[in-house]
Amino acid sequence: MIRLTVEGEAREYEEGTLLKDVAAEFQEKFPYDILLATVNGKLQELHKKVKEGTQVHFLTAKDKPGMQTYKRSAILVMLKAFYEVIGAENLTKVSVDFSIGNGLFVEPVGEFTLNQDLVDRIKAQMNSYVEACIPIMKRNVNTDEAVELFHKHRMYDKERLFKYRRVSRVNIYSIGGFEDYYYGYMVQNTGYIRYFDLIPYHYGFVLMMPQMSDPRRLPAFEPQEKLFATLTESSLWGKRMDLENVGALNDRIAAGQMQRLILVQEALQEKRLADIAARIAERENVKFVMIAGPSSSGKTTFAHRLSVQLEAIGLKPHPISVDNYFVDRVNSPRDEQGNYNYEALECLDLEQFNGDMLKLLAGEQVELPYYNFKKGIREYKGDFMRLGPTDILVIEGIHCLNEKMSHSLPKESKFKIYISALTQLNIDEHNRIPTTDGRLLRRMVRDARTRGNPARETIRMWPSVRKGEEENIFPFQEEADAMFNSALIYELAILKQYAEPLLFGIPKDCDEYLEAKRLLKFLDYFIGVSSEDIPKNSILREFIGGSCLNV
Repeated sequence: MIRLTVEGEAREYEEGTLLKDVAAEFQEKFPYDILLATVNGKLQELHKKVKEGTQVHFLTAKDKPGMQTYKRSAILVMLKAFYEVIGAENLTKVSVDFSIGNGLFVEPVGEFTLNQDLVDRIKAQMNSYVEACIPIMKRNVNTDEAVELFHKHRMYDKERLFKYRRVSRVNIYSIGGFEDYYYGYMVQNTGYIRYFDLIPYHYGFVLMMPQMSDPRRLPAFEPQEKLFATLTESSLWGKRMDLENVGALNDRIAAGQMQRLILVQEALQEKRLADIAARIAERENVKFVMIAGPSSSGKTTFAHRLSVQLEAIGLKPHPISVDNYFVDRVNSPRDEQGNYNYEALECLDLEQFNGDMLKLLAGEQVELPYYNFKKGIREYKGDFMRLGPTDILVIEGIHCLNEKMSHSLPKESKFKIYISALTQLNIDEHNRIPTTDGRLLRRMVRDARTRGNPARETIRMWPSVRKGEEENIFPFQEEADAMFNSALIYELAILKQYAEPLLFGIPKDCDEYLEAKRLLKFLDYFIGVSSEDIPKNSILREFIGGSCLNV
């Protein structure tokens, strides 16, 4: 018999017992399906055998690794159904492009017409797999064999990716003969994937799946046309440049073309900045440029570079930090844990902000406040301002797109901008790079450089940061007059050299280790590149250092 500890209970099992058999015993203790296990802190799929003296904990879709596994498995089931219904001979490619409206946008290309009837047939096929509980098989193959395999399957992105893999073997997953590669683990069989939907949208469809907050409920699909247009624009640029995936980026790096790529990408961002500045100038009544975006999107550098562009066309931009309108700390709202909630709208003195802005709009002189974060009070230091005919305020803050923040200001006086790092790069056609991963790595590097915070702390705080974004930023992004994508197609190859040492420093016995290990595996797909060719005004400099913009 083998002795081990399962969910804090001492248990004995026969040698050869599988984790899935142990999970079946403990399932009634969990409100959701057990999908994975951690064994001595290491993630394992349920087909693994139990081992003497180990500590076992189970994970469901309420846990981040569990939900990632669910979504990964749902994509495999969807692809199997698509190839079955359409026929491999009629399919050129099926790409899981990006996240939109609480789902994943999928773009299929081939000899077929995508319509509601076809989507319904694919959905019906997926449901038949769910009912049949088909095993999801896993086999470990030589990397060279994997390259040949995916060339045969015409999955050329994967073939390109494996060219740069340093490991000698890779895991291949399959359902009934349909084979694919995924960055992470899978569920045991198709029966787990009970909650999904397919919704036709533009030139593809959206794969809807549950969220961690409620793994048994599908969220409503919320079309986001402005965001979709921005993501599509970035995706099309990647296609034109043959830079849709990590393998393509690695090809450019290996060919010594990185310097040129950096110049082109930075020029593209500068052109978009100039276009936004021109749009602002066209609207004669605009006096307030309102900028919002999630953490580590590069808002500060963007505001500086936009100000340069505005000045170049004859305007006089003035930066205003919304943070200076914080109420005194003692009057700040608190969260459910009793901590000050600095991301709540109520943290701002809205009446003071609106009053000052209205006076400026009327041509009056206003003394602007300064918030002393050490003392937690608002102070005045003689910073007087009066707006002339060409003066314009560039205001940055997480609530800037929320109409409640500037409720007194005439709509025509405001130009709202949403900025985020919306990476157009995927690992391959079926393994997307979440935009949150890019932002997390940016923040991790900056926190370590400017605040001395270890990566462990950045990872620990990230769920709280994301919760604030979900509440205060994302609901208002479609209110923007313009969207700016701050992601640089090359940046993960640069961030790799800064992030890896920080991630390796996270101990194996802490809660953040699993996320650190996942990010390290993710960064291993990239060839690392030196930062010496990054321009001094690049958005990336806000995170790695060396900016000429004092950020």
